[in-house]
Amino acid sequence: QVRLVESGGGLVQAGGSLRLSCTVSGRTLSYYGMGWFRQAPGKERETVAAISRNGDNTYYADFVKGRFTISRDRAKNTVYLQMNGVKPEEAGVYYCAARLPLLQNAVVTRPDGYDYWGQGTQVTVSS
Repeated sequence: QVRLVESGGGLVQAGGSLRLSCTVSGRTLSYYGMGWFRQAPGKERETVAAISRNGDNTYYADFVKGRFTISRDRAKNTVYLQMNGVKPEEAGVYYCAARLPLLQNAVVTRPDGYDYWGQGTQVTVSS
């Protein structure tokens, strides 16, 4: 059974940086396409970034392009979300998710396209 555990959330000042981690257990990371999502109170879960199984292709929501970076470390079975220039409206619970095997270079951008989810990590932004 696949298990995803997020970490790295916390309090960050507006304009600051934070790196979120998502460690996958139960199966090797390279088997999955991965994504990061966020959910603010009272709002729907939205896609932040996604990466293909082989890491060659990525997707970013328009509101994070140029500031956030998704990456994966096969040796550590971990996916990262580097968040720079964080904005107050980007506070919320950040989730990582895994998608069952796809083509090596395919990226899934919709939350409903993912099969396994972590418990989330809270990001709070002070202005």
